[in-house]
Amino acid sequence: MIMQFSIGEFSKVTGMSTKTLRFYHDKGLLIPSFIDRDSGYRYYDNYSFERAMVINELRGLEFSLSDIAAILEDADSDEDILMHLDRQKEKIKKQMELDQLIINKIDQIIEKERGIREMSEDQSNTVQEIETDSLLVAGIRITGKYSDCGPVFGTLGKKMGRYIRGKAMCLYYDCEYKENDADFEPCFPVSKKVEKEGIDVHELPPAKCLSLIHYGPYEELGRSYAKLMEYAKANNKEMLLPSREIFIKGPGMVFRGNPKKYVTEIQIPIA
Repeated sequence: MIMQFSIGEFSKVTGMSTKTLRFYHDKGLLIPSFIDRDSGYRYYDNYSFERAMVINELRGLEFSLSDIAAILEDADSDEDILMHLDRQKEKIKKQMELDQLIINKIDQIIEKERGIREMSEDQSNTVQEIETDSLLVAGIRITGKYSDCGPVFGTLGKKMGRYIRGKAMCLYYDCEYKENDADFEPCFPVSKKVEKEGIDVHELPPAKCLSLIHYGPYEELGRSYAKLMEYAKANNKEMLLPSREIFIKGPGMVFRGNPKKYVTEIQIPIA
């Protein structure tokens, strides 16, 4: 037996407000079975009730109205709706996996930031003004990525081995960060001026520098550079090039070591 419900009655049995029913009608999602031409009143039948129940269930499963409209348009049977539900389940599973990856990444960032703050509190890493003596270095100036310095240090070690008299260091000739075409020179202090193919042995003149000891991974050096720049601006110091990074403690030729324990001195010459 076909039952006809007024919009108020239909609202009561479906749990949908009359405003929602009118909205669904406008969207073509739940069309009344009959509209009185004189009064404009909407009426719904048993089929409308079943459709309304499906819409309620799908909305509860976070289907969008456009998705629900597509499902109801394509579905000829309960099996078709189950197929759409299966697809929605897979979509939700993939989103959950993505959300878990994001959560893991956020946890890593939080742990990393806390570690950096603790390290900053534990270590004495204040900016100092120092005077450096002249220094004889053997280097290979290159243009490329900063990570390219590793093989260059290897070449310098092989060719200059017995002349090396200090920690590995890098001279940076750019005043800004460059991703692929940085101008820098990996080098070692050496005991004497010797000629080796591809290697430039030259003297760094005495200089007055801002100095800061950085503790931790190279990826966090930017924080220490920020401190140096803040100090320079606060004290009207003109920074010059090339700046220097001296790798007091870092990765070995074979083992990378623990980046949290790396120690790097940054020196920026000033006028």
